[in-house]
Amino acid sequence: MSPSLIHDEKAVVSITASEIEQARAFQARVEQARGVASDDAEETITVGLRSGDSVEMPAQLTALISQILDFISRGCTVTVGSVPNEVTTTVAAKMLSISRPTLMKLVNEGTLPAHKVGSHTRLFSRDVLAHRESQRAAQRQAFDDLRALEDELGVVD
Repeated sequence: MSPSLIHDEKAVVSITASEIEQARAFQARVEQARGVASDDAEETITVGLRSGDSVEMPAQLTALISQILDFISRGCTVTVGSVPNEVTTTVAAKMLSISRPTLMKLVNEGTLPAHKVGSHTRLFSRDVLAHRESQRAAQRQAFDDLRALEDELGVVD
């Protein structure tokens, strides 16, 4: 088992090269067993207990574990954490990698929904994460458009 460090309710687990290889082998076995059909929403993981009993993992948790295994099998660093339902403007700005004044501009424009708790502005994490994903999607689309334009114009590196 990987060495771990637990401090202030946060755990850090160092993944060994052997575990990365195990994740790759497991991923390959899953892909082989899955075959052509790949509907992750219907897949579950069953955990066999020493007592002989088995417990089936819910589909959403199975999807999360599958995603983590995929990242590990590719040698990626994986950080798992929880996000509070509601965040301050400072935290939201950090989540979006923008300055707090820029965040407040988005809030004042109505681009990013927010609400007041007393005199303080708060944002729901789901709204911040949705905005981040929409920004990333727009960036990916702009990049794809730029590549298409380069191809059209025959631009070579």
